[in-house]
Amino acid sequence: AGHRVLRHESKCLHPHGHTYSFEVTVRAPELDALGRVVDFGVLKAIVGQWLDDHWDHAFIAHQDDELIAWLAANKSRHYVLPYNPTAENLAKALGQVAQALLPEPLVVMQVKCQETPNCSATWTPT
Repeated sequence: AGHRVLRHESKCLHPHGHTYSFEVTVRAPELDALGRVVDFGVLKAIVGQWLDDHWDHAFIAHQDDELIAWLAANKSRHYVLPYNPTAENLAKALGQVAQALLPEPLVVMQVKCQETPNCSATWTPT
């Protein structure tokens, strides 16, 4: 996905991309009959599909970014956030989406956004 950080003090101000990876941690009140919180295939089908549908090969933009008009006019895949698309905010946004999509009694405990091989951010709900 591509992004840029509005008002950033250096090179992240410019449009660029990353091969993001996300790690979603969930809990449940008890394990299922097979001894799992949830089958990983279920997480992949729900959260992974959402990522493929919304962020994969897309430009993720702050709602105030003037690039949005250009992206829309050129039918370029994009996703708009109400805040800067930093790794921290991407982890937060995905955590909120995952919680809304996952069935009860699953609870999102944290989301890690790996932006580069040595840079990541982890979000936990408050």
